[in-house]
Amino acid sequence: MAQSVFIDGDVGTTGLRIRERLERRDDITLLRIDPERRKDLNARLEAFAAADVAILCLPDPASREIVAACDAAGLATRIIDASTAHRTAAGWCFGLPEMTPQQRGAIAAAARVSNPGCWSTCAIALIRPLVDAGLIAPDRPPAISGVSGYTGGGKALIEEFEGGAVDGAFLYGLDQTHKHLPEIMAHSGLSRAPVFVPSVGNYAQGMAVAVHLDMAAAEIDAAAEVLRARYAGERFVGVVEPEAHAPRVMPQRLNGTNRMELSVHGNRVSGSAVLVAVLDNLGKGASGAAVQNLNLMLGLDEGAGL
Repeated sequence: MAQSVFIDGDVGTTGLRIRERLERRDDITLLRIDPERRKDLNARLEAFAAADVAILCLPDPASREIVAACDAAGLATRIIDASTAHRTAAGWCFGLPEMTPQQRGAIAAAARVSNPGCWSTCAIALIRPLVDAGLIAPDRPPAISGVSGYTGGGKALIEEFEGGAVDGAFLYGLDQTHKHLPEIMAHSGLSRAPVFVPSVGNYAQGMAVAVHLDMAAAEIDAAAEVLRARYAGERFVGVVEPEAHAPRVMPQRLNGTNRMELSVHGNRVSGSAVLVAVLDNLGKGASGAAVQNLNLMLGLDEGAGL
């Protein structure tokens, strides 16, 4: 029997991609409301009540408001939130199945799951295993940098680039208040926030993130082994040889997939290590991750629709 899913906010970039993935499936029934009533609270709550799982693709304030409305109405609908609103909130399970050996089971059993951000998916995947292994001290966080396609910035940024208001790439978040920093810190096991300098490139989608560390040669080799062990057998996360991401790291390498590739680079003489993650910011970094979490919550094949 098909299970019912309601996407609240399926007209935005992430919501559209999720809808496209789910429309092709016969094990999912997508619930829709009249477009003219998509902001009508009663109509939305009726859809939530009828759904096995609801997926929120809304701005942070709107996500908080609808969750509060569901609570007030006594609805038991399971929820996936693709916004930043609940990624460090009590009672919400962080939706990165590969984060720890226990996370997949926690997501499957959860009533409420927060979809990770694209930047944090990359950073946590690289940092958390090394913190757990003692190769990164929680109070000595690494620096993080990277580049994303402009679709990661949502509708407004897409319009800026495609309308010609922005010409070229740019750095941002230099005041160290990027909205993904709290979840990076919380779910990487860090006790101090890392320095994080992201950038946006003049291309649509694809992301590459670099984590910078001071490491002895033996530690660089150990880091690679820890990552290989943590992600051995994973369907959507793999560790590749440095040559796969060198001499140029191509952010668009995995576009159209739900995969993330990790690699370990560096100079063993100088003790400089660079850990790299590549994914599609609209795939494993957004809509693909939501579908992966949905599959787990519904007890379906984790890779269905991916």
